[in-house]
Formats: sequence, C-alpha cells, structure tokens
Amino acid sequence: MANLGISPGSIRAVFITHEHTDHIKGLSVFCKRYQIPVYLTEGTYKGSRLQLPGHLVYIIKADSRVRIGGLTVMGIPKYHDAKEPCSFVVTDGVTNIGILTDLGRGCDNVKHVIRHTDVLFLESNYDEDMLEYGRYSFYLKNRIRSGWGHISNRIALELFLENRSARLKHLILGHLSGQNNTIERVWEAFGPHCDDVRLSVATRYEETELFDIQQLSQTHSVIIHHVEEVTYTVRVVGE
Repeated sequence: MANLGISPGSIRAVFITHEHTDHIKGLSVFCKRYQIPVYLTEGTYKGSRLQLPGHLVYIIKADSRVRIGGLTVMGIPKYHDAKEPCSFVVTDGVTNIGILTDLGRGCDNVKHVIRHTDVLFLESNYDEDMLEYGRYSFYLKNRIRSGWGHISNRIALELFLENRSARLKHLILGHLSGQNNTIERVWEAFGPHCDDVRLSVATRYEETELFDIQQLSQTHSVIIHHVEEVTYTVRVVGE
C-alpha cells in the first residue's frame, strides 16, 4: 500500500474469504490499528480464532450483500476446504469486479460470476504436471486437486473460455503456487486467448500497478477505500 501511495486510514472495510492463514495473517493487528471493520461469515470467524474487538466484527452470510459507500459487495458461496468460505463480487451497479480464488472446482456460482463481470480476478493455482511430479506429499497433492482445494491452470483456462462474455475487459490471474506453478506457464496458457482482453498476472512477491476502473473502455485493490473512485490493486500470497 505504501508503494502505491494508499493510506491505510482510507480503507472502509476488509472482507475475508476464509480463515486459512495466508488470508488472515496480520489482520487483527492491522484492523485494530486503523479501526477498520471486518466482514466475514460465522464459520470463517469461528475457524479463524481472530482476536478482534466486537465493534470491528460484522458477521455476514456467504451469499450476503453489503453496502459500503457507493459499492455493494456480494458474497459468492464456493467449494473450498474451509469452514464457511465465499468469494466476492464488488459492484457500483454498472461495473462488476469478480474475486474468485481458493476454488475447489468451477461450480455454477463461479461460472455465473465469470459471465457477468467486467474485471475478473481468477485463481490459476498450479500446473498439473508440476504438482504431479513435484516434492509435495501424496496427501497434500490430493488435497490440492480434490475438488475442495484449488484449481489448476488448465481448469482456470477452461472456466474462462467457456464462460467469458463480451463485457469482460480485464482478466487478472492470481494465487499462483510457489512450488507448483510459474508466471511463464500461466502466460503461455492464457496469452493466446486474450487478444481482446487485458491480461495481468498477480505474483506472490509484489503488488500490481494500481488500475482505474473508469479507464476500462479506453485501465483497475480489492480493498475498498475512496469509493467514489473505484480503484484496485492485487497482491496474492500463500499456496
């Protein structure tokens, strides 16, 4: 955020998809310091064991709609090996941003979001050959590809190609595995299919540039701050 010139005090809310450590590490310290409300499902809250003061905790349903300033954040239930996970769509009523990571599979909810988004942040977690022949244990490999873990580059590409619509302007691929994927393999898979869509890859090591939603038709944090100027950046860590 400092690199992008974003003040933490400008954040209006934090929405949590699920309780796994790579999504909540540091959350309590950050939100208590800046007094930022946290929205999450009851299952996620109980599973997280977060130490947050009550006035900062807002329990939502996995399919809830929450109004934050000029934006609506819609919960999207999904398959993942967590207590009560959900993805999110952020919309101002005109432009939809879909945030779809930690997907066990491409369920109907996921497909519906892809069909109706202008900007799509989609998980492309692992290369199937790298996972198969890599150093992970048999148990961990099966957890990742079980239908409750993550989706591969191949499955992400199939979801994109089969469900994309003419309204999609920007595809951002993220949540890349540090052991079982590479940026180059993701570009090789998706690049040939994105002549008419802006393609970005969010790495594990640095933030993307700050994109401006208002420049889509002429460029776009799924963190909510100055809501009258919808902007976003993406940085994804964790497996």
